[in-house]
Amino acid sequence: MELTIHASALPHVDPEESLAFYRDVLGFEVRQDVGQGTMRWITVGPKGQPDTSILLAPPAVDPGITDSERQTISEMMAKGTYGWILLATPDIDEVFDRVQAAEAEVIQEPTLQPYGLKDCAFRDPAGNQIRIQEIR
Repeated sequence: MELTIHASALPHVDPEESLAFYRDVLGFEVRQDVGQGTMRWITVGPKGQPDTSILLAPPAVDPGITDSERQTISEMMAKGTYGWILLATPDIDEVFDRVQAAEAEVIQEPTLQPYGLKDCAFRDPAGNQIRIQEIR
């Protein structure tokens, strides 16, 4: 059996803010932009990796989700505990400088961890935690 990771989803609150962050700050390509208003599904991904994407989607729109569950999702997003993703780069300092210049909320500056990897963390406009590891 052969499997690949095609896409992972992160919620957005404001599609324009999320689009600007992933496209303009992180340098991802926009692959699809479907819908309108806050009901937009935007697919972005790293240049040169057309088979790997992140789907930025409105949270809690599934009709099977209750109002109570929607409230819980909103509360978790506000705390930054609902969505997260782990990315990698050969130059963490360059990426961190770009993210910091865009005034994203920094959770952790680049730090050499006891397990040997240097990483950092910040939040995107929707509150999702983005953790980046330096891979050399």
